[in-house]
Amino acid sequence: MYNKSIIFRKSDGGKIKIDVYALQKIMKYLQDDQEKCEAGGVLLGRYIIDSSDIVVDDITTPMKNDTRQRCFFLKQKKYHQKVVTEKWIKSKGTCNYLGEWHTHPEPIPTPSYIDISEWKRLLKENKFDSQYLYFIIAGTEKLRIWEGNKSSLSIILLEQIVNKGEE
Repeated sequence: MYNKSIIFRKSDGGKIKIDVYALQKIMKYLQDDQEKCEAGGVLLGRYIIDSSDIVVDDITTPMKNDTRQRCFFLKQKKYHQKVVTEKWIKSKGTCNYLGEWHTHPEPIPTPSYIDISEWKRLLKENKFDSQYLYFIIAGTEKLRIWEGNKSSLSIILLEQIVNKGEE
């Protein structure tokens, strides 16, 4: 489905790029048959110096203590946090927690009430270096990303930037 990076326009005019490496890891968990359960994890990446651009370089994937069902995913924070902390230390502070991702068993994903509630809880309770967190839902045909604002708790769907020749 994705063999190269995809880019979305952020609310502040900057861009958020989802690197192909992170995309391919997400694609392994698409719910493209009735037996597959929801999957998810955290987004890891970097803020580009002297710009408002962000790159999602990597993700965590489901871990053995996460709860996975056909229409439900709950990550066990401490295991994912361990990976985030290790990558942050190894990168000397350049690899950051940027948000969360999970799958949905629908072609074009839409966040559930539970998703929105959880995102707002994360915006209120999590410690992160930005005004925003990003939330990816990967459907069976399309991946979409939302931006959550820490101050207002507003959540908006971001528009994908399509390169010429790709329409």
